[in-house]
Amino acid sequence: MFRLWAKEMKNNRMIRDTVVEDPSDDTRTHKVFHALDEVCYRFDLGKPIWLDAAVQDFKRHDKTRFTQDHFIETIDFDYLEIHVIEED
Repeated sequence: MFRLWAKEMKNNRMIRDTVVEDPSDDTRTHKVFHALDEVCYRFDLGKPIWLDAAVQDFKRHDKTRFTQDHFIETIDFDYLEIHVIEED
């Protein structure tokens, strides 16, 4: 089972969070992208842009943050953090 935890943070406090599960046999990359799409749908957000720093953080730590620089529209929180908490 693949699980990704996403949380919106503002002023060092979690505003809301969700966990997305993906039991499919898809590749890890596809699971991450599908989970991020689901998070954006649940939180009613536009999809963030994967800048190089975010990609490197995710590769290194299985976790990254998307700040205002990653979104086209204005966001009302400090950052969106995603973290892989379980993998097959």
